Amino acid sequence: MIDIAVKGVTKAFEIDKKILDGLSFEVNSGERVGLLGKNGAGKTTLFRLIVGELEPDEGEIVIGTGRRIGLISQIPVYPANYTTEDVLLSAHARIFELSAKLDKMREAMAAGEKTDMGLYDALSAEFEALDGWNEEVERNKVANGLDIPPAMRAQLFSSLSGGEKTRVNLARLILENTDILLLDEPTNHLDMKATLWLEDYLEHFRGTVLTISHDRYFLDRVVSRIVEINAGRAEFYGGNYSFYAVEKQARYEEQLKKWEQESKEVKRLEDAAARLYQWGTGNEMLMKKSFAIKTRAERVRTVERPDREKKIRGTIGQKEFRADELMVVRGLTKAYGERTLFSGVELLVKGGERIAVIGDNGTGKSTLIGCLLGLTEADDGFVKLGPAVKAAYLPQIVRFADPHLSVLDTAMTEAKWTAQTARNRLGAFKFSGDDVFKPVSALSGGEQSRLRLCILMKDDINLLVLDEPTNHLDIDSREWMEEALSEYGEALLFVSHDRYFINRFATRIWELEDGKLTDWPCGFEEYRERKERMTRVEQVIKTEKRREAKKAAVPSREKRMATLEKRIAAAEEKIAALDADIEANSTDYEKLQELFAAKTEAETGLEALYEEWSELSEEEQ
Repeated sequence: MIDIAVKGVTKAFEIDKKILDGLSFEVNSGERVGLLGKNGAGKTTLFRLIVGELEPDEGEIVIGTGRRIGLISQIPVYPANYTTEDVLLSAHARIFELSAKLDKMREAMAAGEKTDMGLYDALSAEFEALDGWNEEVERNKVANGLDIPPAMRAQLFSSLSGGEKTRVNLARLILENTDILLLDEPTNHLDMKATLWLEDYLEHFRGTVLTISHDRYFLDRVVSRIVEINAGRAEFYGGNYSFYAVEKQARYEEQLKKWEQESKEVKRLEDAAARLYQWGTGNEMLMKKSFAIKTRAERVRTVERPDREKKIRGTIGQKEFRADELMVVRGLTKAYGERTLFSGVELLVKGGERIAVIGDNGTGKSTLIGCLLGLTEADDGFVKLGPAVKAAYLPQIVRFADPHLSVLDTAMTEAKWTAQTARNRLGAFKFSGDDVFKPVSALSGGEQSRLRLCILMKDDINLLVLDEPTNHLDIDSREWMEEALSEYGEALLFVSHDRYFINRFATRIWELEDGKLTDWPCGFEEYRERKERMTRVEQVIKTEKRREAKKAAVPSREKRMATLEKRIAAAEEKIAALDADIEANSTDYEKLQELFAAKTEAETGLEALYEEWSELSEEEQ
């Protein structure tokens, strides 16, 4: 069954500039498809077309009959007094509506009023299908998984940050249990734990998923097919991101090879045609042959030269660090009010180390970086940098002194470059032509990060500190940064949730969790394996403790048998007393009925006690 059919869709926002140009593809029910393409390729525009927010200029989009769509990039407007909990509750509006109707019908039945039992059965079946009895459990499960704590659930939705609103909206969509999920960069505002939870949820989700993402680990785990939008049309790859990356390179090389072969043949034919033309002056037959060969040369060309996105050419200047201790941290402590982010941190960093700082949102990773660089005052302890340390810092939120200045003027002002040097450096970072005259305030988050990196790299450094460096970058820009960092051999300290990036570069992990920093002297994969082993061990210990507690709470077999024997003796005495009462009241009919009923009940209870005693006596000593 086809859930989404995109048929020859064309969309343009400017005359003669089509974002989508005859785009066609299908998504089958239950598929997980990744939608890729460079920034501006039309991915988000396509999502808006699918949900009906925009209309195509040509072509059509057909959604499977009765299929419900949820789009994560859309955050609905809620009433001003809505809390986060109200938003989550809105996902179960139909369950609450059904519950109210069923309660009303039950009250009518209890009052003896006539009830449409067919309607009652239909509403009950729908309530069961929506898992109405477990709506609160499911709501708590999703909220916890996406790191929406009770305090946030009590907040006004309007007071949340953009990232928090996105998380809550994702939770609402999941709770609505839609048939088709359109996810536009769903992991952008999620920490690692929430991302893992989402991946696990999507793995068991029975509906269809179409996702735009620059998170390569996420794409590898979630999708089984890639649709790439290139020049307004679809290119197809039958696998996850890793398959796509290898296959795309292979296709490029194959097309380039074919284009080069055709170019050689075209040149050979064109040279032959030119010679015949020169020789054939005054010779009609040779002139005709010349034109025929020229026409043949035009037919030889069947493929276009494969094009690649222009890459950033900038490199990171580096200054070798020769001393033993690049950074020494002793007793570093920081708290806000009663909440301790970290305390008593003891660390030693040597030259050339590559350290990833990881942890859930809000654990204090950026604060730790600030304390290490002297940008944030610690409550206790100290940080000492080696005398030859030359550091550069890319913060999570990039700011410029005057965002109204152009890109060119900003580079000249902050880096003290001449106009020509600035143009050359900016060109290496993909700021060319009229782009350099844009005001900095008009740049996207990724473009601002790129500009800041361009300026940072003017000097030779031996400690590069990055806070969420890949957050606003597309895949091409992430790959450039990774290539640049691969050539950089000095110390690297970075905060990131990008598992692909962490796995590639980290040789040491600093994990912030519950106010404690744990130093893992290993890469990301080994860290994960160790954590999983620890989790399994902790689970075994917890299970054993529960078993011991349960065992301690259960009386010994001997005690239980002694207790049962006392209860049996008491029951037998009670029956004997009832027999005596029956004999004494043999002429009182009403009293006899009462006594016989009591005796029957007592005998039933005694039989149950005998059975329990028998089962217990057969248990192994």
